[in-house]
Amino acid sequence: MAGAFDGRGVIVTGAGSGIGRAAALAFAAEGARVLVADLDAEGAASVVEAIEESGGTAVAVTGDLSDQAVVDRVTRTAVERFGGVDVLVNNAGIMDGMTALADVADAEWERVLRVNLTAPFLLTRAVLPHMLAAGKGAVVNTASEAGLRGSAAGAAYTASKHGLVGLTKNLAVMYRKQGIRANAIAPGGTATGIVVDADPAAHGPAALGPHFVNLGRVAQPEEQAAAILFLASDAASNINGVILPVDDGWAAV
Repeated sequence: MAGAFDGRGVIVTGAGSGIGRAAALAFAAEGARVLVADLDAEGAASVVEAIEESGGTAVAVTGDLSDQAVVDRVTRTAVERFGGVDVLVNNAGIMDGMTALADVADAEWERVLRVNLTAPFLLTRAVLPHMLAAGKGAVVNTASEAGLRGSAAGAAYTASKHGLVGLTKNLAVMYRKQGIRANAIAPGGTATGIVVDADPAAHGPAALGPHFVNLGRVAQPEEQAAAILFLASDAASNINGVILPVDDGWAAV
């Protein structure tokens, strides 16, 4: 895949660390011009610096992607700097506290749904006109094993990732005749900096505990990034509406 994304404009959200960072670096290594979007200004800047030191092109935009003003700034910057958006990777997300439904506070529900589902909706909606004008584009969302089953997270996170799976499939069907492809990865356990703040004695974590026996090997962020790049690439030109588990077989158990 050497040079598979030469000259293409790519937006990666949550790109300051973890899977997003690995994906941003991998796209840049394949010749893409990368917009690094993240809430963490320092993390985003470090990714841009790493890309530029390797001879690539990158720009950072920081802010909360559940805010329409930030979404507009990300889209405007990508179009102005890159001339358009060829690939959008909606990767930014947050965990819940493995909270069972009866214990979910309004604030937890609203924040998790806003970041994990509404933010990808807002950014995809903003980017779509530019992809449609070009007659092509690829959207790759980071879903989760929690988008495939009910035993991988709390109520809010599970609902948000099931929603993202549905959004991905609907987008694929609605715009396939206009040259737009939409797919998602469903990561299993991955070595990132995300920490789950959960009370192990609470009903949610206690009920979910036995279901993690078959979790599988913990992946490295670069393994998830490789799947993202494949789905965004021309090698996946006839793959649309797919939710690809990247989980060492957890989804097959």
